[in-house]
Amino acid sequence: MNAVVEGRGNKPAGPLDASVLPTGVRARMVEGVNGLDMHILEAGAADRPCLLLLHGFPELAFSWRGVMAPLAEAGFYVVAPDQRGFGRTTGWDGRYEGDVASFRNLNLVEDLLSLLRALDVGQVEAVVGHDLGAAIAGYCALTRPEVFARVVMMSAPFTGAPSPPYLGPAALDAALAALSPPRKHYTHYYSGAAADAEMGGAPQGLHDFLRAYFHVKSGDWAGNAPYPLAARTAEELAKLPAYYVMAREAGMAETVRPFMPSPAEIAACAWMPEEAMAVFAAEYARTGFQGGLQWYRVRTDPDHAAELAPLAGRQIEVPAWFIAGDRDWGIHQTPGALAAMRDKVCTRMEGVHLIPGAGHWVQQENPHAVVRLLLDFLEPGRV
Repeated sequence: MNAVVEGRGNKPAGPLDASVLPTGVRARMVEGVNGLDMHILEAGAADRPCLLLLHGFPELAFSWRGVMAPLAEAGFYVVAPDQRGFGRTTGWDGRYEGDVASFRNLNLVEDLLSLLRALDVGQVEAVVGHDLGAAIAGYCALTRPEVFARVVMMSAPFTGAPSPPYLGPAALDAALAALSPPRKHYTHYYSGAAADAEMGGAPQGLHDFLRAYFHVKSGDWAGNAPYPLAARTAEELAKLPAYYVMAREAGMAETVRPFMPSPAEIAACAWMPEEAMAVFAAEYARTGFQGGLQWYRVRTDPDHAAELAPLAGRQIEVPAWFIAGDRDWGIHQTPGALAAMRDKVCTRMEGVHLIPGAGHWVQQENPHAVVRLLLDFLEPGRV
């Protein structure tokens, strides 16, 4: 067992109980993974071709619960880890002023390579990443194509390593602050010292905060009608929903509170029933959010950009797909990102697929459509 590093999320909890998992999905701990004891969900026999599924924020390996068994039934060994900073994985530094460098993208890739070595998997058939996990999937394919034979980015287009000179977040933040009324980008908020406590101590309670957050970014919220923005200017970004470009003095819990779904909407939400919502709420009540928020802090770190500089201009040369919901603003929150991924970053971009009616949590909102698309990518003509 690795040494526990200071921080709320590093109290060993063991694997998720089988009672909260779908039939065919199992949980276990894998020790000695790049300094972590990593919690994974898995489905299918380990001697089959491997699919590696990477969650985003504020999600968990549990976010893939609806797709894992069907993919295993199709003949794959499916692995979804709680990534560094999340869920039941331990060994990471959860202090705001702690070891943030360990959350840099290339070390997150090394986490996955170490996991694969521990599982005795030499190559994965595809690495599939959602939200923040899409960037890590992209860097997996960019840096180790001999290991990651295919890549699927979901909900967040991957635009490759940043090229100097870098547009610092301070300039964008100043421009948003100068708007009337003043605004701020959610990544600025997530990078701040107050976010963890404000979300974890939400006045409406952690459960209701997460329920509203998942709801407002989903296809269920009528306000999600995304379209491309003209440029990465404060005036254009201010057109994004408040959960992306927030009121200057508001926290995220305050921002999403007005969008709490009604009891009838919650009862009708087949993709996030209360028993699943309870898993997310219990996990974040135990760990807090800072582990996941470290991923955002790294993105505003000039040293991280410098570390990625040697990769600037490098292209992904393995087959690639992009999947998202057609009601997901994440596709357009960075103007030009989708086109850049499709036309410049990926030399073999074989499909861009928007699932009707789904929002940001596409693999949870419509797992059946995601499975069909993944199998079509992995085995064309099969479905």
